[in-house]
Amino acid sequence: MGLLKFLIKLILWFLLISLAWVGITAFVPPPITATMIMDENGANREWVPLESISPNFTRAVIAGEDGKFCSHDGFDREAIQKAIERNREGGRIRGGSTISQQTAKNVFLWQGGGYFRKGLEAWFTFLIEEIWGKRRIMEVYLNVAETGIGTYGAEAGAQRYFKKNAADLTRMEAARMAAALPLPKKRAVNGAKGFTRRYGNTIAARINVVKRDGLDGCVYE
Repeated sequence: MGLLKFLIKLILWFLLISLAWVGITAFVPPPITATMIMDENGANREWVPLESISPNFTRAVIAGEDGKFCSHDGFDREAIQKAIERNREGGRIRGGSTISQQTAKNVFLWQGGGYFRKGLEAWFTFLIEEIWGKRRIMEVYLNVAETGIGTYGAEAGAQRYFKKNAADLTRMEAARMAAALPLPKKRAVNGAKGFTRRYGNTIAARINVVKRDGLDGCVYE
């Protein structure tokens, strides 16, 4: 009975702390993330509001990472099912993470797999979808996503690769940065070759589609 009471209190405390944490970061920029702390290359970053990030980059991220960002509730069930089917076939394990899930993981949790972390990720994804909303999720994601070795966020990435502010990223520059997001330590932004170069060109073409079809409507209403 004592153990049960302890577990109930533990769960209640977790719920209260997580709700408070998400509530605060709905207005206050997350000061640092676990990924940044554990990055042996350091963490060059500079928070900027969404208005100071080129829509080209926002649209490039939607095109490359999560085309259904504005229409799902934080979870792309079709992508998750496809990932499960691919994983059953063997080979490299792949996920079906949305931008919302990636943001929840980056801000509140740590990198890596495991059912426990995935469960926490689902909980925090639900919370930020309900409390933050899509626009805030995108703003935070674009500021905490790893954009290169020891580099985090759109502003630090734009300065590193193009010596300019994130607000001034061209369509192709934004596409090149977005193409490197899945593997920022391994994929080159400048001088990209092979798959990364082709993927960047594909994303650049999709940017206009995102705008035309209103796939960014929840960000730029």
